[in-house]
Amino acid sequence: MILSTKINGENISFDSSKGMELTLPVQQGPNTVNAYYIPDAKIAPIKVGSFVGDVNQGGGCNCEDITFNAHGNGTHTECVGHISKERIALHQCLNEFLFMAELISVIPTMADNGDRVITLETLKNIKLHQHKALAIRTIQNDDGKKTKRYSGTNPTYLSKKAMLWLRESGVEHLLIDTPSVDKEEDGGELAAHHTFWNYPQNTRINCTITELIYAPDTIKDGQYVLNILVGAFDSDASPSRIILYPLV
Repeated sequence: MILSTKINGENISFDSSKGMELTLPVQQGPNTVNAYYIPDAKIAPIKVGSFVGDVNQGGGCNCEDITFNAHGNGTHTECVGHISKERIALHQCLNEFLFMAELISVIPTMADNGDRVITLETLKNIKLHQHKALAIRTIQNDDGKKTKRYSGTNPTYLSKKAMLWLRESGVEHLLIDTPSVDKEEDGGELAAHHTFWNYPQNTRINCTITELIYAPDTIKDGQYVLNILVGAFDSDASPSRIILYPLV
């Protein structure tokens, strides 16, 4: 179905039947994406008295308990509550769900210390459109990202200067296919997170970061309509479903 809407004052048409997922779901088992030594998600039928929430075990319906941590068990979207002293929940911050977005592919720079870093110089060499949302796909890119165990691997991250440039360029919703925009172990500094949200100087309360997306190579770099879908958890982050729609 062709839908038309107005995004940032611009008339946009997109095909709602051709949505393309960038989502890694919360799943059980070792063959799932995982980061930061967070335990794997657990999904099990609830048992209360004689009731079991599993029709295959005699229950009248399926009713499951799900234990997970949004920051390490799949694609997730987070707000400034991730780093703030104040308790701020994502559902209080994200009040728009459709955005004009651009997907770009980036080859990280190898730093002298062996880190793989998305630098300011790399981003400035890419002609970016002025959209609120930017999705970054890191190269090399393959299906292994769907089940990668990132803990202890020091994945690719953004430099503070690169993040400052993105913020000053007007990016309000940043998406990336790594576990974090920051270095895995940085002593708790989280410089890129603080820079993006400009916390606590002049906090950008309605801005979000989405991590652990996966954009297969079949989705070409370019401009799309982006839909960010999240759960209404009273927490700084939520598992999210990320969908790109081609423009018409």
